[in-house]
Amino acid sequence: MNINISNASGEPIYLQIANQIKTLILEGKLKEGEALPSMRILATELRISFMTTKRAYEELERDGFIESYTGKGSFVKAQNIELYREEQIKRIESLLIEAGDTARKAGVTMEELHELLDLVNGGDQL
Repeated sequence: MNINISNASGEPIYLQIANQIKTLILEGKLKEGEALPSMRILATELRISFMTTKRAYEELERDGFIESYTGKGSFVKAQNIELYREEQIKRIESLLIEAGDTARKAGVTMEELHELLDLVNGGDQL
């Protein structure tokens, strides 16, 4: 599992880990029932505190992405299609908010934004 930590990011390290694991699960790169590295092993690989990986795994478990069993480890939980869809919609909303803010600051009109969306989407309808 390839997790990249950025010290320059304003996002806490545990959230960077949790979000990257969520993405791997949602993209199907981590499958249902697949074991995650132990918290200690991941902490060692990333050269971070065990408590940071513990917090990331707790976040993933709270959000319904993994299940953890004492003495056995943490495993990818079966994903509900609606959960996947909602997670993707939240991600798109966040990106669109950022794009909208940038557009407003640059004086880009809604029509121009629609044209840009069509252009980046290959001109296809969603």
